Amino acid sequence: MDRLAMQDPRNQYPRPPFPEQEQSPPGLVKCVTPAPDHGETSYKGHGRLADRNALITGGDSGIGRAVAISFAREGANVAISYLPSEEADAQEVIKLIEAEGVKALALPGDVRDEAWNATMVSRTVDAFGGLDILVVNAGRQQYRDDLSEFTTADFDATMKTNLYAMHWLCQAAMPVMPAGASIITTASIQAYEPSDILLDYATTKGGIVTYTKALAKQAIDQGIRVNAVAPGPFWTVLQPSGGQPDEKVRNFGAQSAFGRPGQPVEIAPVYVLLASQEASFVTGEVWGVTGGAGVG
Repeated sequence: MDRLAMQDPRNQYPRPPFPEQEQSPPGLVKCVTPAPDHGETSYKGHGRLADRNALITGGDSGIGRAVAISFAREGANVAISYLPSEEADAQEVIKLIEAEGVKALALPGDVRDEAWNATMVSRTVDAFGGLDILVVNAGRQQYRDDLSEFTTADFDATMKTNLYAMHWLCQAAMPVMPAGASIITTASIQAYEPSDILLDYATTKGGIVTYTKALAKQAIDQGIRVNAVAPGPFWTVLQPSGGQPDEKVRNFGAQSAFGRPGQPVEIAPVYVLLASQEASFVTGEVWGVTGGAGVG
């Protein structure tokens, strides 16, 4: 059935329980069952981002992959960053981008390296001739059952991936972005309803909300809009690769109002809207896509 045909959203995508499928982080899309829908065949573009130049971190899988596909089908050139171990997933996305007749740029590296964030921006500008859309999406989520199990190394890796990298990337990108550009960060329902086993992750997501609202006040002086998207439970490779315990993966999304998790393609249109000129009067906002849980 066409994804956009009117239907009962509770039954539009698979519902838990799901099979056992533990992976080592960061995991690969091909090993996730049922396969997530990133829009590979289901997302239809309408030219909303024609001739724009976008950089998306964590664009190899999950929400980042869905955003990359949607942006390309809306007419944008797309650069994606990812860890070198995720090359197989990334190359699938690069092929999907290029299939739309737009430019693609692969940027393997680690966002925890401050210098790499500036390099990503400069390489994107060199390849495309500019940078109009920045999507800060790369994230680290590794659960720990008890406070005593959260090591300094855990905290440091999560903070640098989710918070420091966002700051470094925005610092590098804003000076080269024109008026009319858009920065979109990725927060989470965890900023508002934190889980006890995701202490470090939830802390960073709360920080992302605050940083986004503060940066929006600065950036509008350059004509740049800054907004956040706050996902709820979305079925991505992040979950079975250490993001949640096995039992929670098997029943992931069951507690949502829909009785299922969201699929990445279901959140991509929000990023498209915020990146486009259709959201010309939207900045400093947090857009919740939480399966009925809300934000705030």
